[in-house]
Amino acid sequence: MPSLSRLLDLRIFFSIVALLPVAAGFSQSESERPTKSSAPRLSTPTRPWDVPAAPGQEEPKLAVPPPPTAPKETEPVQTVREGVPLSSATAWLDAQIVLSRVGFSCGPIDGVGGPQTRAALQAFQASENLPVTGVLDVDTRARLVLTAPSLTQSAIAEADLARLQPLSPTWLGKSEQSRLEYTSILELVAERSRASPALIRRLNPTVDWSQPPVGTVVTVPAIVRLPPATHAAHLHIRLAERILTARDEQGRVLVRFPVSIAREVAKRPVGELRVTVAIPNPDYTFDPEVFPESKEGRELGRKLILPPGPNNPVGVAWIGLDRPGYGIHGTPSPEQVGRTESHGCFRLANWDAETLLALVWVGLPVFIEP
Repeated sequence: MPSLSRLLDLRIFFSIVALLPVAAGFSQSESERPTKSSAPRLSTPTRPWDVPAAPGQEEPKLAVPPPPTAPKETEPVQTVREGVPLSSATAWLDAQIVLSRVGFSCGPIDGVGGPQTRAALQAFQASENLPVTGVLDVDTRARLVLTAPSLTQSAIAEADLARLQPLSPTWLGKSEQSRLEYTSILELVAERSRASPALIRRLNPTVDWSQPPVGTVVTVPAIVRLPPATHAAHLHIRLAERILTARDEQGRVLVRFPVSIAREVAKRPVGELRVTVAIPNPDYTFDPEVFPESKEGRELGRKLILPPGPNNPVGVAWIGLDRPGYGIHGTPSPEQVGRTESHGCFRLANWDAETLLALVWVGLPVFIEP
């Protein structure tokens, strides 16, 4: 009888072979979400001016084979996996997972050293007093400590499938839904693990994402959400870099996230603002007067209240600012974060917006720099 290690080696080999055609032809069209717009219903008259643009498609990337079994919690602490070429997708996947765990978000985890990942790596290098190169070199890898295995496995639960809902293509239809929930289990699993749907597909090449049965085991990035040790002392938004940073009283970086800003320069505020309200799972007010380009809005001629949910136009969190119509919020299109496309507000991936929500407080200063 073959040894256990021999069986595991064979399993990894056949997984890689099976992945090659998938990686070559993958399209992310299944993850596209409808364009959405206008503001959460708040206790104040503030309304944001945001309409998330329709997400683009991701280019196919190198496949990252899943582990044959979930790693045990008793494995020793290690740096990003030794013996793996620093330019490989596996090395970048490990680096993205560690960066996400320590608060240096690189957008959806995809195993690719793209611009947002390299920018996050530069910020991490600066915090560690390393040469700021954005290159995943030996010294940087030695500081990216895996305190838990980079990948884990979880089973799709009945409750996960039960919460899925189709998303109406119209504003009126959205306003009549009970919630603006996930539309597919792939979308749910990807957002829960802060990953791109493309990566989730590559890690799980045998899963039928159209109808996965309850109990289906999937491999995902192991993201450990730690409670914040302290509240932020201030936020900084660099418009040129499209980066939001929260720091403590000593100036240390607590979290650093890519952020979308207004496409029109005139709608990009500069200077000091203050947080006025922080709301988890907000609903949303669609105001036709704010969006005259909406044919449906012109025909309706009235405001609509959209219910909460991850596919709400402002995602799962709303942090209002003391400039009317402006706020920091989530988005159902995390792959679009880091661009110049909003109507004025600052958009974060839902998971980053949730993290920031736990750090802010009413009166928190927000410094916006060119």
